Amino acid sequence: MNLKALLGLFSLTLLMPTLAFAEDKLSSGDTAWMLVATVLVLFMTIPGLSMFYAGMVRSKNALSTFVQIFAITALSTIVWVVIGYSIAFGGEGPYWGGLDKMFLNGVTVDSLSGTIPETVFMVFQMTFAIITPALIVGAFAERMKFSAMLIFTTIWLIVVYAPITHWVWGDGGWLGSKGILDFAGGTVVHINAGVAGLVAAIVIGKRKGFGKTAMPPHNLTYTIIGASMLWVGWFGFNAGSELAADNVAGMAMAVTQIAAAAAALTWMFAEWIFHGKPSALGIASGAVAGLVAITPAAGAVGPMGALALGAISGFACYISVAKLKKIFGYDDSLDAFGLHGVGGIIGALLTGVFAATSLGGAGFGDGIDSMGGQVMVQAMGVGATMLYTGVVTFIILMLLKVTIGLRVAEEVEVEGLDTAEHDERAYIL
Repeated sequence: MNLKALLGLFSLTLLMPTLAFAEDKLSSGDTAWMLVATVLVLFMTIPGLSMFYAGMVRSKNALSTFVQIFAITALSTIVWVVIGYSIAFGGEGPYWGGLDKMFLNGVTVDSLSGTIPETVFMVFQMTFAIITPALIVGAFAERMKFSAMLIFTTIWLIVVYAPITHWVWGDGGWLGSKGILDFAGGTVVHINAGVAGLVAAIVIGKRKGFGKTAMPPHNLTYTIIGASMLWVGWFGFNAGSELAADNVAGMAMAVTQIAAAAAALTWMFAEWIFHGKPSALGIASGAVAGLVAITPAAGAVGPMGALALGAISGFACYISVAKLKKIFGYDDSLDAFGLHGVGGIIGALLTGVFAATSLGGAGFGDGIDSMGGQVMVQAMGVGATMLYTGVVTFIILMLLKVTIGLRVAEEVEVEGLDTAEHDERAYIL
């Protein structure tokens, strides 16, 4: 064997690990990032959303708010494992993924989803299924029965959340096939939860004394801490939705920070101008509004698009919370619709604008070649989500209302859900 052949054999030997890795699509770098991103999104719900919401209710309902979100975290996990993941990602189809992956059938230690283990993808998506119904809690806080909340969450995840997830992100989903841009859940999570929350607030009714009795937040320190946790966790929410540790994830992280900051400052200054003073609740709410709005756009817009999107959403959500809720008179206790519904709608629609390469974006969806075309698809997704969620949520709530009842008794509401529902108190003074 001549020297040239020996060198060739030696080079092939050195390349064998690389070739083997190429055949195995698993990426340790992508996997490591997705493990972190998954933890960050769960961190958004417990403890982030728990503290954000619990600080805004009255002290007699603080513990019950924590318990509701903690219970939803556990319940949503089981529902996702049993049937939710299969409906969302179990197979191809325009409206649902089928039942082939019920009880995680076929999800093994060796199965992959792109360059990461399917187990990691499944749990990452599970954290989205956890936080979405938890967001709805903010609309009916301080008055819904714990038992009714658990049954509502179970049914809603199966017949509302999982199908809409498939529409947008599942193989063959009809909205995804039309080229909708929803990088991390503007329609799937925020519009979905916001509209469901609005319907729940209207069907359940206003809190006793709403509009006549002062109901200030009992601990805004909790709320600021919770908003801070949400902000940090949102990097997993948005950058993690790339499902890879790459340049798109890096841009998603950058635009998330920019939009949140722009919205926080916009809300703060708007409140300063119209109310006279900037409040802790206002700047925290503004940051969340910006995070919501950038969610569908995180993989499509550039830094300046994020800046504009954050400023617009900050002001629009401020108007929604400060003005529209009073005009229409509904009791969205902790502004689930005002932040997530309105912010999600604005973010989803404006994604179609700021995705344009001429505005620094990454371009339009597959098969779409104009801003008008993209905005039309975005509007279709927004409208379909609002209609389906609104109607089906209403049906679920009405069925529960006439069977087990939705609302606690008047004396329970006066006493507070902490002691009446859980026989415990957040504070022993």
